[in-house]
Amino acid sequence: MSRISSTYQALRQQNRKALVTFVTAGDPNPQVTPDIMQALVRHGADLIELGVPFSDPMADGPVIQRANERALEQGVALANVLEMVEQFRRFDSQTPVILMGYLNPVEIFGYEEFAGTAAAAGVDGVIIVDMPPEEAALLNRHLRARGLDQIFLVTPNTTERRIETIAGIASGFLYYVSVKGTTGGKQADALDVSEKLRLVRSKTDLPLAVGFGIKDAGTAAQVAGYCDAVVIGSALVETIHIAATAGADIAAEIGSFISPVRFSLDKAA
Repeated sequence: MSRISSTYQALRQQNRKALVTFVTAGDPNPQVTPDIMQALVRHGADLIELGVPFSDPMADGPVIQRANERALEQGVALANVLEMVEQFRRFDSQTPVILMGYLNPVEIFGYEEFAGTAAAAGVDGVIIVDMPPEEAALLNRHLRARGLDQIFLVTPNTTERRIETIAGIASGFLYYVSVKGTTGGKQADALDVSEKLRLVRSKTDLPLAVGFGIKDAGTAAQVAGYCDAVVIGSALVETIHIAATAGADIAAEIGSFISPVRFSLDKAA
């Protein structure tokens, strides 16, 4: 059983919701990313999504776009991100790490080499935002051969037939994009989320995570009753950037931001 599956199984047995946190690798600088990952876990993150910097992050709003730019300016590439995961694994062998990014860097790396190197570094799954399931068979085969999960996005516009296609190839969990548009946009609407997730649940037994519209503890609590996990990204990335710019203690600021979200999820369970 993968780290992702075992984490969700353990949380389900404890009647707890998973907190999935997204940060951009290399922002504010490459050296601090493994420390940021450890701080996330200390303050209640159950899974970590690590954004791979890319020059055209089409699904991301301004906050994460700027984080990508800052990381790219420091020369952070996919190989560097895998090194960061390897460094994190020296201190944490349990928390699932998911790479979230775009296809081009993986294409350049090569599917088979990417899968092997990612698995060796301690990666547990990947989200390739711009890879449709109809074109994912080859990469999916290499990932599965290395024990890695390929996680797909489902959006408010995803048709029933397409949900079935996605469910047939995905593993780990499904990521429901709760709002139309890019990350960091409008706040998730719990009623809209609940209606769509009923359809998604009828097509798969995989855990369901909700993201793209989770800004704070209140939003997390509102949608927690309809899913297995909430994903918080843009607001966290901005918190880290503000702390770094001000010369503040980044780990402490992460705690101040994440701890109320963790509390709200445990209270809502």
